[in-house]
Amino acid sequence: MELFLWFTKFENTKPLALVIFFTVFCGILLYLYGSRSRGERIEEHKNIPLLDEDK
Repeated sequence: MELFLWFTKFENTKPLALVIFFTVFCGILLYLYGSRSRGERIEEHKNIPLLDEDK
């Protein structure tokens, strides 16, 4: 029960939320750029707005 009371204090939940969000952010980056082929494909997608439609 004391663990639940620890979560009710605002000064305890802010650092915990920061750690959770940072971990999720790093996980997303590792997922996206972990594979070389996926990373190269993402790098190609960044130029899509600059491509001309008229060829």
